[in-house]
Amino acid sequence: MVDYALIAMMLLPILACIVLKVLYTPESEGVNISGALVFFTTAEGEPGLTDFYLSESQVNTWAVMISIFGLCLYLTHGLTAKAVCKRQLVAEWLVEKSEKLVRDNMGGFFAEWGPFIAAIMGLSAFSSLICLVGLFSPTGDVNVTFGWAILVFFLIMFYKFRGGTWNYVKGLFKPIPVFAPMNLIGEIATPVSMAFRHYGNILSGAVISALIGSALTGLSRSLLSWLPGVLGDMPLLRVGLPAVLSVYFDVFSGVMQAFIFAMLTMLNVAGAVPWDDWNARRKKRNKPEIQNTAA
Repeated sequence: MVDYALIAMMLLPILACIVLKVLYTPESEGVNISGALVFFTTAEGEPGLTDFYLSESQVNTWAVMISIFGLCLYLTHGLTAKAVCKRQLVAEWLVEKSEKLVRDNMGGFFAEWGPFIAAIMGLSAFSSLICLVGLFSPTGDVNVTFGWAILVFFLIMFYKFRGGTWNYVKGLFKPIPVFAPMNLIGEIATPVSMAFRHYGNILSGAVISALIGSALTGLSRSLLSWLPGVLGDMPLLRVGLPAVLSVYFDVFSGVMQAFIFAMLTMLNVAGAVPWDDWNARRKKRNKPEIQNTAA
């Protein structure tokens, strides 16, 4: 019964989002390339900074998080000292691969970052893949990816200041003071580039798939309208090619962008630590030095 409840926890949020999608999607003809639906808003007239919006991106993100949480509970339910079921083997494999990925790219000091990196990849990948069931991908909304990038930016800055605030400020003026504005822009460019890279790849794939699907529908009606009855109205040329394109734009690209975002997170955070300055400060406080060696 617990397993059935956890499976329902994985599926019901996605089914609820599909129902909302059907209820709130307006009727349209031709190509419809739009952003996330807005389910609720407090805006009156022109939007302002104090207005609240409940969009499809937010709802779908929470649905994905609940589904992933249910999946984690399902994979770890009934754990034993020695794996006796396939789902425990899957859970152990995921943990081992996440920890190895972190150790290889961030070093031993960040060994406990495995769950965080796995969460980033899982949330990003599943947020992109829900478009396969007709839902809007939260990663196709720049607000979502920018929120993730800002979180990573705070982590980067946290470790950069480990070497001391003054040392960080002096680093902005290296190698020569005239480079200070460019170094400052480079700091700000990190979250911007991470957000727009992820968002742009997912959104472009959705737009291209929609345009090709619409073009094939029009071509089918032009070339096959001579077929009798309902066959002349069916977009027969649309069968096959959009599915093949979806393998790349939705599956491969979505999973790849999740991996890239996680890799950029690891490399930027691990590369942000000023080990020499940090160890110098620790030495003044009679604390042991920290060595970030790969395991």
